[in-house]
Amino acid sequence: MRKQSLNCMLLVDDDEGHNYLTQLTIEDCAVALNIRTAWNGREALDYLTGRGKYADDAAFPRPQLIFLDINMPVMDGWDFMAEYRALDNARKRDTMIVMLTTSMNPDDRERARGIPEISEFRIKPLTRVSLEEVIQKYFSEHGRFG
Repeated sequence: MRKQSLNCMLLVDDDEGHNYLTQLTIEDCAVALNIRTAWNGREALDYLTGRGKYADDAAFPRPQLIFLDINMPVMDGWDFMAEYRALDNARKRDTMIVMLTTSMNPDDRERARGIPEISEFRIKPLTRVSLEEVIQKYFSEHGRFG
């Protein structure tokens, strides 16, 4: 039985359909109190640093889990990761990143393996089983889920 939900998950993806399905899966599993969306890497960085429309910490809580797409306009997942890595540790503390993409390119999987902040590389769509695997693997040991 789950002890509690994560406070926040952030979906970083420009595909409205995938975001909708991912959000439904998260809601169905009841593993997050808040689900927020950023439509590209730049918007996600603004969210994480509280810039612009994301200045209200109560409305935009720090995510414990980020689902990150690779191919997006404005700033893709790789460019996001380069800037994310430069953020101060307080902004990244206790945050897991799962690259969630349609890319079947083995070079993308290998590149993600080389970035320590990326915990997982998963292929879309996010399923209930894959979400529960991620939650159990990264959050049960912290006492959040039983």
